Amino acid sequence: MHKLAEIRESLTLALDVLIRNPLRSFLTMLGIMIGVTTIIVIGAVVNGLNSNVLGAVQTLGSSTIICYRFNWATLGRLSPEVLQRKELKAEWADGLARLPHVDAAAPLADIQNLKLGIGSSSVRRGNYRASNVILEGDTPSIARISDFALQSGRFFNGTDEEHHSSVVVLGHDTAETLFPNHEDPLGQEVTVEGRVFTVVGVLELQKQALGTGQNPNDNIALLPLSTMRKLHPEFKDFMLFVKADSTENLPTVVDEVRGYLRRMRKLPSDKKDDFAIMTTDTFLDLWKQISSGIFIVMLAVGSVALLVGGIGVMNIMLVSVTERTREIGVRKAVGAKRINILWQFLLEAVTLAAVGGAMGVIFGSSLILIVRLAFPSFPAAVTLFLIALGVSVASLVGVFFGVYPAWKASLLNPVEALRYE
Repeated sequence: MHKLAEIRESLTLALDVLIRNPLRSFLTMLGIMIGVTTIIVIGAVVNGLNSNVLGAVQTLGSSTIICYRFNWATLGRLSPEVLQRKELKAEWADGLARLPHVDAAAPLADIQNLKLGIGSSSVRRGNYRASNVILEGDTPSIARISDFALQSGRFFNGTDEEHHSSVVVLGHDTAETLFPNHEDPLGQEVTVEGRVFTVVGVLELQKQALGTGQNPNDNIALLPLSTMRKLHPEFKDFMLFVKADSTENLPTVVDEVRGYLRRMRKLPSDKKDDFAIMTTDTFLDLWKQISSGIFIVMLAVGSVALLVGGIGVMNIMLVSVTERTREIGVRKAVGAKRINILWQFLLEAVTLAAVGGAMGVIFGSSLILIVRLAFPSFPAAVTLFLIALGVSVASLVGVFFGVYPAWKASLLNPVEALRYE
């Protein structure tokens, strides 16, 4: 009880000093406040992006495999050798579908500008025109693999594929652009690259992993693959989608798919794969690399601000020790021990830093709230862990930079301190 009373008294003295010198205290806390604000804001954005990425990966499906001539879920440039690999053939999807533990397989033709992440086609309806539309050719089996949630209408069927039907499923934004007055797109005709198509379905908004605003994947037109090949006979660069019959069998299916593609490529055993096989883990690993990079930047920026704030705390505490030398002498003269003086000034430094940390938490959380109100789709989430981290880091800065001034105060000779003017 006596110890608690001492700590309470020291804390009261510390707060009293802060209140008596509000401007000096605020300027001292500013560096810590900026550092904690940085941690809160960047941490909240990383949390929000984590949620978005996990949602997008779940949409892909945990038992889905994507095969392509190179891995586009990588950081950095691909080598010319990789970029010059031969394309995968659409017909190989039939062989993949017959493999053990494979539930479905489908080829996919995707015409878009991969560097910009937008489409390169246009879709028209009278005076309305949707630009930068991604043109995608699919077989009916893709609906069993990818999570294409329909807002209205239907997806392609076997008859559409067999007869090269001129039918199209529009993305949410494409349909909004072509039918702006809440008209029903189903059964209506649109022109895709000069050819008339009948709208049979409209997709729901798709989840976006990174970024905010309009999702390029919502500005899309899906055609039967046979129709797409007739429209673009020059297109050969197919992706192959495979769905395992269960998540448990996914590693086995990956090995079977790899073996099949190597046989189709006629690769000898001593040669590496000249294709890429991607699963949800591939995209999660990529995101871990990106988020770890963001975390390092957050740590660097926040550390610089906290270091500046910590030096400010040490400086102001040394000034405080000098200003209150007679007070220290009086306290020692009436029986205060070195440990009491040490605790008093250390708690003062920690209080100064913790209040700065709390202000940083409030300011950072307010910034996130304002941005979320202005841009509801902005990915950010402040958690209790982030709040605790911000205040804890600030308090530790106070301890680290407050030890020396507190130790210096505790060593003062009471007689010399009483003589100090």
